[in-house]
Amino acid sequence: MTTPTLRLTRALVDRLPARTDERGPALVQEPPDEFYEDTAADLLARLASKDEVWIFAAGSLIWNPRMEVADRRAAHLTGWQRAFCILDRRYRGCPSNPGLMMSIDRGGSCSGVALRMDTGDDPHAALVSLLKQEPPLPPELVAAETDAGVVQAVLFNIDESFPLYQPEPPVDTLADILASAIGHVGTMADYLLNTVTELERAGVHDAHLWRLQEMVAERLEALPDPSGQT
Repeated sequence: MTTPTLRLTRALVDRLPARTDERGPALVQEPPDEFYEDTAADLLARLASKDEVWIFAAGSLIWNPRMEVADRRAAHLTGWQRAFCILDRRYRGCPSNPGLMMSIDRGGSCSGVALRMDTGDDPHAALVSLLKQEPPLPPELVAAETDAGVVQAVLFNIDESFPLYQPEPPVDTLADILASAIGHVGTMADYLLNTVTELERAGVHDAHLWRLQEMVAERLEALPDPSGQT
């Protein structure tokens, strides 16, 4: 089977400034350490096996796992869907040009990658470290379907009560946001390109993201090429 060619390319992403110094406030107030300690302890207590801590990755965790990974498998969830639904005025957006970060919202279905953590001698400490790098919401435990069987996985999902939650907008509006938002970490276009590329590498084709990358590419093609090429 021939792998389709992405219209969105690194050269197109590079037509945008790599980052901006304009920086909004942190996404939310950092909770106390007890939140992370208690959340990790609760997750481990509910896991069927403490020796296998799986994480379901749908976006940046695929290409920037922020943990040691012992194994990875293409995986599928039912009842959860990938969505750009977290308002971002700091990392890949700014106050004058906010972005929308990806998370997992309720409804539909979603394919991604199940990552098995290399927890070393202290699964609790490894899980706390990862929790501190995700939005401060208690994750769900879900049944992720893989070719090697179902695995119990930690899911970093979003909740409508989260202060920066907003439903994903219509696709034309979303493409405008992803093609223009820039923060002090980088651009939303770069985030989209990385996610689609790594999903395809894992054998996961997301039709919605594929359409978005084409729409974002079209918008970036209208920008001047800083290299001077035509």
